[in-house]
Amino acid sequence: MKILFILCFLVSAQMLSQNDASANDYYKNGNFEKALYEYKKLYAQSPSNINYIFQIISSHQELEQYNEAESFLLKIMERVNYPSFTVELGYNYQLKNDTDKANLNYQKALESIDLNPSNVFSIVRSFESHALTNQAIIAYEKAMSKNPNYNFSLQLAKLYGEQGNIEKMFVSYIDFAQSNPIALSNIKRAISEFISENGETENNLLLKKILLKKAQLDPQIIWNDLLSWLFIQQNDFKKAFAQEKAIFSRQPENLYKIEELADIAFSKNEFETAKEIYTYITTTSQDLDLLLEAHYNLLQLETKQSTATNYSTIDVAYQDLFKKYGTFAQTLKLQIAYAHFLAFNKNETQKATKFLEEALKLPLTEIQQADIKLELGDILVLQEKFNDALIYYTQIQRNLKNSTLSQTARFKVAKASYYKGDFKWAESQLKVLKASTSQLIANDALDLKLLITDNKYDDSLQIALKRYAKADLLAFQNRNDDAILLLNTILLEHKTEPIIPQALFKQAELFEEKAQFDKAQANYETIIQNYSDGILVDDAYFKLAELYETKLNSPEKAKPLYEKIIFNHADSIYFVEARKRYRALRGDAIN
Repeated sequence: MKILFILCFLVSAQMLSQNDASANDYYKNGNFEKALYEYKKLYAQSPSNINYIFQIISSHQELEQYNEAESFLLKIMERVNYPSFTVELGYNYQLKNDTDKANLNYQKALESIDLNPSNVFSIVRSFESHALTNQAIIAYEKAMSKNPNYNFSLQLAKLYGEQGNIEKMFVSYIDFAQSNPIALSNIKRAISEFISENGETENNLLLKKILLKKAQLDPQIIWNDLLSWLFIQQNDFKKAFAQEKAIFSRQPENLYKIEELADIAFSKNEFETAKEIYTYITTTSQDLDLLLEAHYNLLQLETKQSTATNYSTIDVAYQDLFKKYGTFAQTLKLQIAYAHFLAFNKNETQKATKFLEEALKLPLTEIQQADIKLELGDILVLQEKFNDALIYYTQIQRNLKNSTLSQTARFKVAKASYYKGDFKWAESQLKVLKASTSQLIANDALDLKLLITDNKYDDSLQIALKRYAKADLLAFQNRNDDAILLLNTILLEHKTEPIIPQALFKQAELFEEKAQFDKAQANYETIIQNYSDGILVDDAYFKLAELYETKLNSPEKAKPLYEKIIFNHADSIYFVEARKRYRALRGDAIN
């Protein structure tokens, strides 16, 4: 008898589930009459199921059977005291254009919160399901006033945003972050949808005003944190630095955040601010790793901004650091950087090689040894000793299989083979790297493979491709003038070959490095005008737009170029950044 009961129960439950699925399908497909029929059957079997009740009401309303919905609701409300039904009744009157009765029921539902604040949950759910934003806001505010333990700041912020009340939205988000610091990153993400990179926009100024007022009335680190974040969004790194220093004075363990700020400023080419922040770290930090990283970055900046006349000063700066901190594993990054400086900037390759060979004698991990060998290989490529370089790269591949360093070494093998004109071997290495776990390596490998594949067939002697590879090598050797001249030779002597847009693009990048922006502009424009169906056109659009925006002080000319990428090149790797920059130029929100 017991088994029979269980079987009957299971069959009944299965049938109920099937009917539920059928009703939902009918409703989703707009077949409301059949949905209503099925939901009524389900309701007859389970009259306490709230979902079935709401679906019956909604089906009646979709069929414009407002009187039937009203009758059904009133019968339910006679036996069940559920405030959400009062909202539903009000909404039904609203659909009947009876505004007075609608508002009367909405008010009645809101008043029930005075008696029992927990009613807010079901009431707000109904208000929000019908896009009754104003009423939902009143419900949340009323519940918070009645029960101090309730915090609906996050929900209110979203509703204020929908309402267009940006000031209240900002305040609610900030209040929520203050009481829930763990949610700060999510709050920043939500706020970022309403601010711009332009600090003079209305929303940016409003948020800054709110935060400054909060900081004056109740000084807390969270306000400095949010102000710093806002200034970073606006690329105002000096002001962000001031806020981070204020945080550091109260939380000395937070110096790493200042380092992150310096790195961001560096990446945005705000070199003077980055230099100021790194210098502050060198005079403040007690952490050796942080100190060494700051010194490393300062020297990278100094080298980037210097000419050969200042190289002896930089050399002395490296030597002083090694005297102070020693040459051991912890200073290895500085040692490799110094060797790179000697070889690529001072052209002292023998001294650089000897210095790194001494570093290899230190007690190092395999990864640290690989870092040194990568640099040794690069120095050999600089000297065009390709076969010797391949030995170092191959050792890394053998010792650190399947690692990112191993994949980097394989790419350098391909690049060295390409430099010396062994395109077949280079292609075989690049084919493997297309599936690299590092997206950057995979993209670089694909670009180089396409360059070789697209240009190796039209010329049996591959003269143009060999010349281009040589120009690429000259650029790697910091011989930009020689590279530009060789690329000119390609442009003059190989006018009908497919390598021309590639030569124009490479030359434009070198012109930019030399701050010859008008020449770079001309090259990008030639690619756009004459090779609009080629694979480099989206690169040219982006680079030209970036040039107008950041170097030529013509942001209005940049906008239509970013727009071209957005509407005509949705598969471009520049699509996301182009859309972000276009919206920033137009004054839209960042996201």
